Amino acid sequence: MTHLKGRRAIVTGSNSGIGLGIAEALAAAGADVVLNSFTDAAEDHALAADMAKRHGVAVTYIQADMSKADQCRSLIERAGGCDILVNNAGIQYVAKIEEFPVEKWDAIIAINMSSAFHCTAAALSGMYAKGWGRVVNVASAHGLTASPFKSAYVAAKHGVVGLTKVTALEAAGKGITCNAICPGYVLTPIVEKQIPDQMKTHNMDRETVIKEVMLARQPSGEFATTEQVGGIAAFLCSAAADQITGTTISVDGGWTAL
Repeated sequence: MTHLKGRRAIVTGSNSGIGLGIAEALAAAGADVVLNSFTDAAEDHALAADMAKRHGVAVTYIQADMSKADQCRSLIERAGGCDILVNNAGIQYVAKIEEFPVEKWDAIIAINMSSAFHCTAAALSGMYAKGWGRVVNVASAHGLTASPFKSAYVAAKHGVVGLTKVTALEAAGKGITCNAICPGYVLTPIVEKQIPDQMKTHNMDRETVIKEVMLARQPSGEFATTEQVGGIAAFLCSAAADQITGTTISVDGGWTAL
């Protein structure tokens, strides 16, 4: 399946986890890909080279700090614009509202929400000029519902869902769509590393801590995978999704059906 051949995709926060899974799916569909994160290590560039070799597409890595508006916008410029923009970069911090550090609030709002605005603002003119474009925002189940102690994350992800709707309305009829993917718990390297700590904390075996603690709100009792999220992103960039815009697609094992 190479329905994206000739398209350039930028995926923010894509040197691991969900972002990398989406980048892999887009490259497999024939798109040239720009990977991004705030680091600039040899491994980042090696990741791009390996992806390019495996999929036979052009893949580059561009360092940019998504907490800074100017770097968000310059990422689009340095990449030469894009046909597909995936706003994925995100961080997390957990604390009660009255104890939530101001600097953590500011960082989460900047990286998880404002970066999507800045990147989209910089990318749209190029999409308008071509008469085709796809904006895919990685929101969260927490863009549709809430959990205690995650005030900044929940606020930011709700904001991303709102931005998705506005972008879709402004771009309607111009060959451009904008949608949000809302994952629940996805088995990423970061989540995988949390499992042993949770096992010790709750004195449970791996299977029990996954089902009764980590996936307690995910009725399927199973993690989503980065490959599944990537597949949905690739679908949203296909012709089959031409009339899907301004909406959310949940990948949460039934979490938001409760």
